[in-house]
Amino acid sequence: MAIEERSTTEKIYLAGGCFWCTEAVFSRVRGVQSVTSGYANGHVDQPSYEAVCSGTTGHAECIELVFEPGVLPLAQVLQIFFATHDPTTPNRQGNDVGTQYRSGIYTTSAEQLAAVRAFVQQLADGGQFGAPVVTEVAPLSQFWPAEIYHQEYFDNNPRQPYCQYVVSPKVDKLETRFASWLK
Repeated sequence: MAIEERSTTEKIYLAGGCFWCTEAVFSRVRGVQSVTSGYANGHVDQPSYEAVCSGTTGHAECIELVFEPGVLPLAQVLQIFFATHDPTTPNRQGNDVGTQYRSGIYTTSAEQLAAVRAFVQQLADGGQFGAPVVTEVAPLSQFWPAEIYHQEYFDNNPRQPYCQYVVSPKVDKLETRFASWLK
């Protein structure tokens, strides 16, 4: 009988509003191998940032998260994700408004999909957000990496006003609530 090798990494796609925020949060988490900002689950091949921002492509700004589930369990990924964005506002995160800013989780396996649906249902049943959770949960249909200037945006532009006033508080929240998970 052959021994089946399990992959040591998994991919999941997280849309928490602006991808700069989600990337900045997860790039600091232990067990994360890589984070790539991009566009998921739209209907246009290789969309540009401008096209996605027009609201006509159907894409969500998201990150491709490659993580080691033996170090960073999926449940912990989801806890961090839901603690660092607002999953109750459809097509909006703060002042960022449009379908591209929706809350979404796009999975890469049936097991992930079932686990994410169960997690989101627990959140909904618990009522901890004081409003319905509107996070879209679906299998990934496609992902397109964003333009190079979007990658590692917060780290490369920490003094940019959006980074200071929007991204920084999310990173601070991570560092405060999830200090034991920092790299």
